[in-house]
Amino acid sequence: MSIPINKSITWVGKVDWELRHFHGEEYSTHRGSSYNSYLVRDEKTVLIETVWTPFAKEFVHNLQQEIDLKKIDYIIANHGESDHSGALPELMRLIPDTPIFCTANAVKSLKGHYHQEWNFRVVKNGDRLKIGSKELIFIEAPMLHWPDSMFCYLTGDNTLFSSDAFGQHYATERLFNDLVDQAELFQECIKYYANILTPFSTLVDRKIKEFVGLNLPLDMICTSHGVVWRDNPLQIVTKYLEWAASYQENQITIIYDSMWDGTRKMAEAIARGFSGVDSEVVIKIFNASRADKNDIITEVFKSKMILAGSPTVNRGILSAMAAILEEIRGLGFKNKKAAAFGAYGWSGESVKVLTERLKEGGFTIVNDGLKLLWNPDGQGLDDCIAFGAELAHVSKLP
Repeated sequence: MSIPINKSITWVGKVDWELRHFHGEEYSTHRGSSYNSYLVRDEKTVLIETVWTPFAKEFVHNLQQEIDLKKIDYIIANHGESDHSGALPELMRLIPDTPIFCTANAVKSLKGHYHQEWNFRVVKNGDRLKIGSKELIFIEAPMLHWPDSMFCYLTGDNTLFSSDAFGQHYATERLFNDLVDQAELFQECIKYYANILTPFSTLVDRKIKEFVGLNLPLDMICTSHGVVWRDNPLQIVTKYLEWAASYQENQITIIYDSMWDGTRKMAEAIARGFSGVDSEVVIKIFNASRADKNDIITEVFKSKMILAGSPTVNRGILSAMAAILEEIRGLGFKNKKAAAFGAYGWSGESVKVLTERLKEGGFTIVNDGLKLLWNPDGQGLDDCIAFGAELAHVSKLP
């Protein structure tokens, strides 16, 4: 299947309706995904990216229905990860001498993946490739989100091929941003940013401002996953600048796991204490052993404060809480407060362990936390409500 984007650009990618996990089991894709590949036709014909390895044969077959492969003059590899480059071995078997334009780091990653000596042409930031009446301008974007990443910009059509930036894991038969459900679209956009791009926010901000400084007109953004931004493409650029700036909303997220419901009861009582003081704050509660971890991380990204709860198990915390806090630590969230809580029966170390994990994750710890012996009763639940009320006041402080 191919979809015309305009007179010179055609989408030749693959929509993956069945995908439910990406990067192994690291990222949940409730709404599937797409692997976007584009043909650009001028005096020269350019293929920008391919698709994920499992769809390589299908991709090449479909591409052959669209164009004689020998008429592809150049291939652009914006990124070496196999969801972008996975069809290259199958394609290059048929057109082995076709030049592949990519960064020096992409040569390393592509050779590392496929162990092939293809006709690589290394490009640097600002290099141009004339393809007729138009040019492709290459813009290196290291660590957005791999060292090998780059964008390319098509003059004349004023189109940015942005690789992973501005994309989302979202399967749809409607390719363009103005044709899909906007709530679904932006839910997937913020999830993608929170879980994948957060650690690189400083670089996101810098690269966007660098691109804006080039004063190149922008009519369209063609991403590697999800929709093509043709209606007001700057709206997603503006969102990225917001998200890169230590983003937070008026939200509190409570994450816990519980063995015999004591810590669950604490979480719910703490939430009541919060809402009793601040009726406008959004409170979301997640059981870490049952909720999707990427959905939790998205809510943490949106929050100004998080609370982490676990009972004490073997002088530590439950494994689901250990896992989610390790994920959060790696993302390096900024400008967020935190506190810990938990029930215990014997030694009661969980609150201290949670507090240390939160501190390692870059959170500002607001107090020593709350721990209660056994299953909290009326007085214990009152203490939780008071704890939540106290934190509600703290959350409003700068």
